[in-house]
Amino acid sequence: MTLLSVEDLTVTIGETPVVADVSFALERGERVALIGESGSGKSVTALSLIGLLPEEADAHGRIEFEGRDLLRLGERDRCRLRGDRIGMIFQEPMTALNPTMRVGRQVAEVLRLHRGCSATEADSRTLELLERVEFHEPKRIARAFPHELSGGQRQRILVAAAIACSPVLVLADEPTTALDVTVQAQVLRLLVRLVAEEDAALVLISHDLAVVSGMCEQLLVMYRGRIVERGATAEVLERPRHPYTRGLIATAAALDGAERGSVLPTIADYVEVGT
Repeated sequence: MTLLSVEDLTVTIGETPVVADVSFALERGERVALIGESGSGKSVTALSLIGLLPEEADAHGRIEFEGRDLLRLGERDRCRLRGDRIGMIFQEPMTALNPTMRVGRQVAEVLRLHRGCSATEADSRTLELLERVEFHEPKRIARAFPHELSGGQRQRILVAAAIACSPVLVLADEPTTALDVTVQAQVLRLLVRLVAEEDAALVLISHDLAVVSGMCEQLLVMYRGRIVERGATAEVLERPRHPYTRGLIATAAALDGAERGSVLPTIADYVEVGT
């Protein structure tokens, strides 16, 4: 049975369509990446899956998860899924974490809410989770406030909260954008390992082609709210068919090897912006 099936998802904000006719499916244990420039509809697609669109947004289509259409669930049922069957890792941990609460308590709250753990059980399980995300002093980290931790440490707290209830689907929205290259690699390696241990599916939103190529088997390329290319990651990156995909790859390659003062290609060099 397919874990997640998205059919003809369309999201409008006011009169403006921001996602149009998006369809894809995901099996348990599969890892798929959504790539595209800012504003292409990647994050809106992910937020649609967990019912966290802004109030002014209107979503149509079908999002079937474990046999239920998420677009037709009430808010209480959506809340039961978020953090339990579906884990979410947001882009900016300082926004996602409560600055007034110790991080251990924030992880423990997920367990108390979705697993009915007592305070003692939740605290014990939280320390185990902090060890799983490679903290060597979990008790000290649990007592810390978000501002007392580094960016990489805060992102690992979000990973711990996302996997706390052993979800079958994890959504990761640009999870390492604000981190330096070394810390980014550590967090991504950790995320891949934990998702594999849970046999969970992963939807990774990213603009980084190097990250995508090393993490996901399938690739969906989004442009102006639509999926314009899809397929096995290696095949899409090595033999892109759509002009927009070719533009993304060429721009990334140029950035990697650019000399000071050189003129870089733009997406508009490959595809008309108005199309």
